[in-house]
Amino acid sequence: MFVIGNFLAAMAKVLDIGLTLYMWIIIARAVISWVNPDPYNPIVRFLTSVTEPVLYQIRRRLPLNLGGLDLSPILVILAIIFIQSFLVRSLAEMAGRLG
Repeated sequence: MFVIGNFLAAMAKVLDIGLTLYMWIIIARAVISWVNPDPYNPIVRFLTSVTEPVLYQIRRRLPLNLGGLDLSPILVILAIIFIQSFLVRSLAEMAGRLG
């Protein structure tokens, strides 16, 4: 049981770090979209390629556009916060009980 507890604790930590990193990538993409970025810039291309699959799925299902303002990044950030608060915390608590 001790090994399973450590595994779940590690999974919770890696998931938390990954979600936090992705949230900052979403924020960077949103901030860059406020200016007219060069689409050939490697950083802009990276941010677009990493975030667009998720943002496109949100936009396709829920057209959240208010006067030209795309609200899909906000929805993704809220989803990340929910997953961190629910799933990551649940995994950490389960690991604490098993370890």
